[in-house]
Amino acid sequence: MLTIISSLWGFAILAGLSPSVVRSVTMFSFVAFGMFLKRSTNIYHTLMVSILLILLFEPSFLFDVGFQLSYVALFFIFWLQPLLASLWVPKNKVANYFWEILTVSFAAQIGAFPLSIYYFHQFPGLFFVTNVIIIPFLSVIMALGVFVMVFAAFDYVPQFPAKVLEWSIYLLNKIINWVASFEQFIIKDISFNWQLLLTLYFLIVIVIIWFKKPSFKKLSFVFIALLFFQTAYFATRWNNQQQREWIVFNVKKSTLITERIGEGVTAFCNDSIQKEVENNPTLKSYLVANFSAITASKKLQNLYFFKGKKILIIDSLGVYQKEIKPDIILLVQSPKLNLERLFQTFKPEIIVADASNYKTYIKSWKATCRKEKIPFHATGEKGFFRLK
Repeated sequence: MLTIISSLWGFAILAGLSPSVVRSVTMFSFVAFGMFLKRSTNIYHTLMVSILLILLFEPSFLFDVGFQLSYVALFFIFWLQPLLASLWVPKNKVANYFWEILTVSFAAQIGAFPLSIYYFHQFPGLFFVTNVIIIPFLSVIMALGVFVMVFAAFDYVPQFPAKVLEWSIYLLNKIINWVASFEQFIIKDISFNWQLLLTLYFLIVIVIIWFKKPSFKKLSFVFIALLFFQTAYFATRWNNQQQREWIVFNVKKSTLITERIGEGVTAFCNDSIQKEVENNPTLKSYLVANFSAITASKKLQNLYFFKGKKILIIDSLGVYQKEIKPDIILLVQSPKLNLERLFQTFKPEIIVADASNYKTYIKSWKATCRKEKIPFHATGEKGFFRLK
């Protein structure tokens, strides 16, 4: 038992103690200890104890995406895979081996599906193809890797196994790249929030419970769970329809402003990014998160009105009309101006500077605003600026 546990944790240290590796090693350490005591181990108890132990020593793992995905996937493998495997029992050993790989893949993917969409807003349609190809390869690579590492510990690396290991890894990476090249099977830009996440997990769990032992009462709970999910979806869309906001994004060396009314977004930007504004990763993330789409793309102006606020934009020319009494001043493209003189003309509520300005200018403006006791918002320091 000591040899097994020492080997497991030695591998974990060698792998850099990543959350997924720590999870696996901790859980199997408990399994090894239970087997040593000759006691039957409840896999769900082992799973929960390993979670508790890991979070006692590293509470921040709770917010690690890899930690969440690995435990959710593992739980569904233990819970759902036997049910999927019982749907068909092949008599052929080879067919049975690949059927088990498929059922494990589907069980893990069903469990990780809501979290994957929530964090990454996309879903790989060919996950089962990748797993069927990769898992047999991994068995060979791991066996060869251990063999080569044992010899390497004694300062001797046999040429043939090392070359086979090298080419196996190379071929595996090529296969992964080939499968990933079919981008048409990757469903991207899926809008998803935490309300939909919780209700979808509730629906999945209720459906599996009903599928294990069907009954009318359980079926009624399935429809209730489906109703919750639909309610969360329509409530989210309705809430977005009622929202209005004006945002200055933090885009390096460029100016990007959006005005969102419901699910329609108008983008205001300078000429350098206007043609490719829809492909801007920052803006795309914002659109996906808010269930919205770009309805128009316009050239940057010097004056905007939003919810009773007058917003003056001063660009590199440093030109502005003194008759304007702006509530907010946005500085873009490093205008050469004296803020103290500007404050003699205007008394704005706040000064905003985006990422298109020189850092030295931003530092000077910040000091002047502090002196004049006027709030200063630099998107490079505080992130995007929003009016709601």
